[in-house]
Amino acid sequence: MSRRPRLWLAVLFLMSAVVTNTAPADPSEPARSEKLNVVFLLADDLGWTGLRCFGSDFYETPNLDRLAARSTRFTNAYAACTVCSPTRASIMTGMYPARLHLTDFIAGQNRPFAKLSIPDWTKFLEHRHVTIAEALQQAGYRTGMIGKWHLDQRGARANEFAPVRHGYDEQHFKPPGTRGYFIPEKFKPLGESGSRYATDYLTDQAVDFIERSKDKPFFLYFAYHTPHTPIEGREDLVAEFRAKVREDATHKNPVYAAMVKSLDMSVGRVLQQLEKSGVADRTLVVFTSDNGGLTQRYGKHDGFTENLPLRRGKGSAYEGGVRVPTIVYLPGVSKPGSDCDEPVCTIDWYPTLLELTGSKGDSTHNSSVDGASIAGLIRDPQARLERNLYWHYPHYHAGGDGPYSAVRSGDWRLIEFHEDRHLELYNLRQDLGERQNLAASHPKEASTLLADLRSWRKRVGAQMPTPNPDFDAKKATEVERN
Repeated sequence: MSRRPRLWLAVLFLMSAVVTNTAPADPSEPARSEKLNVVFLLADDLGWTGLRCFGSDFYETPNLDRLAARSTRFTNAYAACTVCSPTRASIMTGMYPARLHLTDFIAGQNRPFAKLSIPDWTKFLEHRHVTIAEALQQAGYRTGMIGKWHLDQRGARANEFAPVRHGYDEQHFKPPGTRGYFIPEKFKPLGESGSRYATDYLTDQAVDFIERSKDKPFFLYFAYHTPHTPIEGREDLVAEFRAKVREDATHKNPVYAAMVKSLDMSVGRVLQQLEKSGVADRTLVVFTSDNGGLTQRYGKHDGFTENLPLRRGKGSAYEGGVRVPTIVYLPGVSKPGSDCDEPVCTIDWYPTLLELTGSKGDSTHNSSVDGASIAGLIRDPQARLERNLYWHYPHYHAGGDGPYSAVRSGDWRLIEFHEDRHLELYNLRQDLGERQNLAASHPKEASTLLADLRSWRKRVGAQMPTPNPDFDAKKATEVERN
């Protein structure tokens, strides 16, 4: 059977699976939608091994573990960038950050004396792109965004690029004056939990949105701040984990562990609300992260977390910066406790959500989408996507290695570092920790992947760093905030 008929059979199966058992129990109740609801949960800086069900030996995530036990874990899932804003833009548009020219966290940073000058990149999500929220809104969905947006321009024009200007009916952020995770005493109207911890407060908004939206199809994008810096946990949870620290553990930061526990507790409340509102049996739940965990800054280990066995973390060119934990639950379709090791990326969520909700989106925008629907992988975790994945980060970052581009093809991953054009080639099946550079010993594979990577950069119009006439080796690491 050809791939196309097989794909259509998968679509028919998925669409039939998500519309069963949706009639209201009482005929006097208002008729509820038969469309699939979507809850998209995005952690911030959570590394690949940041959950117990993905290998942590210290963090406790019972709610996410239970979700994983009835879902599909994607063990080769990637963020589209090693920092947050570009990945978030890729989720909203289905496009590579290089195509969007939104390639660093907003507003980014500049090193005026570094060897390379960074390109003049875009510091907001342009309205010419149709977001997944706009596509679902046009399909009759109620749309809500809660938490960290990080796709708007700072200053006077911030509201011009806010979530409600990109297809969201509602937007809920941390209360005014909340710079970290603790809400100031002067802010009085707390939510249902009455908690002054921002993650709890935002969860109150999420469960309220679900309850108010239960009688029509809804899309909830809950983008957490947790466990991004500053590392601040609830005092009760910090005390709990301080009593459990083991020096022989890979993860041993009790404050960070408390933040991860708060994240897990929030996910538990969201899942509980789906049950309480009577929509759990027709709600797709996606959990993933925007990039790897932050492990070092300016060459020094910061002690926050580890992404081992992966190399390095946020801001770096290596797997620790972009491989992320990912769980997908699709009622009636997901195989409980299944694993899919096919590489997927955050660019894939846009076409996947369109397919699973039966939404058309905008044809012009769709023609430029880089992602592929992974609906078939949810149905059959052993299925395959015949494609390469790419990264392009023409910037400097405190946790990183300088501007780079990378490609993954099967088991191979090639990195091109732009300061000196040197290459690093790794076989991830044999060397997950990227310790043995095979570029010299496997020149054919290296040259083939380099040609492919450069061809891809040309196709998407990637912006490149350029030689810096003000380069000063002694001051190269000095940072100028944008």
